Amino acid sequence: MADPKRWQIGLEVGRILAEDLRQQDIKVAAYDIKLGSEQGAPLKEHAAKFGVTLAASHAELAAKCDFIISAVTASQAVPVAKACAAAINQGTWFLDFNSASPGAKQRAAAVIDGGGGRYVEGAVMTSVPPYRIKVPLLLGGPGARELEPLLNAIGFAAKVASDKLGVASAVKMCRSTMIKGLEAMVIESFTTARAYGVEDAVLASLAETFPAINWEEQGAYCFQRVIEHGRRRAEEVREVAETVREAGLTPWSAEGTAERQAWVADLADEGLFGARGTKEFARSDDWRTEADRILAKIKR
Repeated sequence: MADPKRWQIGLEVGRILAEDLRQQDIKVAAYDIKLGSEQGAPLKEHAAKFGVTLAASHAELAAKCDFIISAVTASQAVPVAKACAAAINQGTWFLDFNSASPGAKQRAAAVIDGGGGRYVEGAVMTSVPPYRIKVPLLLGGPGARELEPLLNAIGFAAKVASDKLGVASAVKMCRSTMIKGLEAMVIESFTTARAYGVEDAVLASLAETFPAINWEEQGAYCFQRVIEHGRRRAEEVREVAETVREAGLTPWSAEGTAERQAWVADLADEGLFGARGTKEFARSDDWRTEADRILAKIKR
């Protein structure tokens, strides 16, 4: 195993991880398919600011790394593994950070291990920004126990869930069924209640049944999270649905959650909640503001 100070990281959406690793003088390289488009400008600026080397392709990145983190959208987990496996060096660690189903993780593992790499699945158990590199992380697979102390030595908060591939992801996916489902239900319930003018009665009833939850704050939080991250969340919940199918059940709830998350993401892309990237975007402390925007849009 190479000295951790020489580790380089291949990632798409792991800019926070790159920043935290660079603070430790760890060499970081990255590749993102957006680099060749106009959307790549912020990534290039970020890389220049923090001293991150940008690669021209997955293969170029894989060839120069001894540790790769794949942090992409769920649907790209297996394709990225395939792209990296074509040039991965013998023994290179490949940490799959993606919110994908156990089956997808097992397919990615087969590709990486078949190419000579060492695949470990990672399940990120909550939102990254508040914790940054110390976000709770479950590891799975035959190499998980060996990688765990190496990760924690450079600031991660990793814990082995199982030596069997798919267990860590199953925990993540089942949790997401509830978390993302609650977000979708809050938006659907609260917006509908607002349309009928019964939101105060609904919130009072919820508070009586679930007194530990501040439903005003929960409502604002759910609206903000889905407006800002609904596209990525919808993709993750489609993986949740696949996880449910792999268990032999029909994913009625997960499929509905994915549709609602994607629907809100479409509205956000249209600019309904303000311009993305601005300070004001989806920052209302009152969920009613966002619900009213939705109702005004659908009544046009």
